[in-house]
Amino acid sequence: MCGIVGLFLKDPNLESELGALLAPMLCTMSERGPDSAGFAVYGEYIPGCMKLTLRGDENTDFNAIAEELRRLTGQPISFVQHDTHAIFAVIDTEEAAVRERLPEIAPDIAIIGAGKRMELYKEVGYPTEIARRFVLSAMQGSHAIGHTRMATESAVTTTGAHPFSTGVDLCLVHNGSLSNHNALRRELVHDGITFETDNDTEVAAGYITWRMRQGMGLKAALEAALADLDGFYTLVVGTETGFAVLRDPIACKPAIMVETESYVAFGTEYRALADLPGVEDGRIFEPEPAKVYIWERH
Repeated sequence: MCGIVGLFLKDPNLESELGALLAPMLCTMSERGPDSAGFAVYGEYIPGCMKLTLRGDENTDFNAIAEELRRLTGQPISFVQHDTHAIFAVIDTEEAAVRERLPEIAPDIAIIGAGKRMELYKEVGYPTEIARRFVLSAMQGSHAIGHTRMATESAVTTTGAHPFSTGVDLCLVHNGSLSNHNALRRELVHDGITFETDNDTEVAAGYITWRMRQGMGLKAALEAALADLDGFYTLVVGTETGFAVLRDPIACKPAIMVETESYVAFGTEYRALADLPGVEDGRIFEPEPAKVYIWERH
C-alpha cells in the first residue's frame, strides 16, 4: 500500500500556502498508510548556514542541546522546534564539529536530514495526527513531498518511516518493493554510503546519492536506476530546486499527476489532488513507465 504526495509550486506567490495545500493531500492518503507518516518541506534559505533536522522525543530539551553546542563551537546556533523534531541552523564551517559533538552531548538524538532549504519530519502514528503535531498546514516553501506508510516488510518505527534523506537537500519517498536491495546495499556500503535502517527505500535514496556523487545529474541518476533497481516502485525525489518522479518499467503501482500554470502535484490516488485549487483546469495525467519527470525552480 503506502501513499505518496508531492507539490511543486511554479508560482512564488503561493509559497505561504504550501503546507495548507499539502496537509489535506497527505491526510487523504491515511487509509493507504496508517502506521506512520512524514514529509520534507523546502523552505527558507539561510545564507551561510546548513539546516540540520534533529529528531528527539517528547522529553528532549533542545534548548540545552543548543546551549552546549554554542559553548563547544563558540558559534551562534539557532533552532526552531516542531514537536519531537528541531531544525538547527548551523554555520557551514561548524557543521562537521556539530556532527562530531552531538553524540557526546545527546546520544539519543538523530540527525535525519541536512540541507540549505530542506526540513524533514516523520513519526509513527496516524498521518492526520502527524500533520497536526508538526503543524504542517502552517509551513511555507516552494515544494514538498510526503508519505504515509503501511509497514509490510519491516517494523513500525520512526526511523523506518519515510522520507529518507541520504544527501544534502535530497530526500526520497517510495511506494513498492525492491527485490535486490540487500545486494545493492552491500555495494553502496563498500563505496561509502551509510544506512540507518533495513528499509529498501533508504537503499533507493542511497543509490541516487551515490550516482550523484559520481557526477551524474538527478535525471541521469534516475535513468541509471531503471537498470540497477530491481522490483516495482514509484519514486518521488525532492531536491533543493525541485522534485522528480519515476515509475518502474511495469508501473503497477498507482500514480496520478496534475500540472497547472501555478503548480505540479503528485498523488498515489486522484482523491489526494481533487481539492487543489484549479485542478479541474489542469493537465491530469498518469506518469508513463520508465520515464523521468523533473520540475525545478532556480
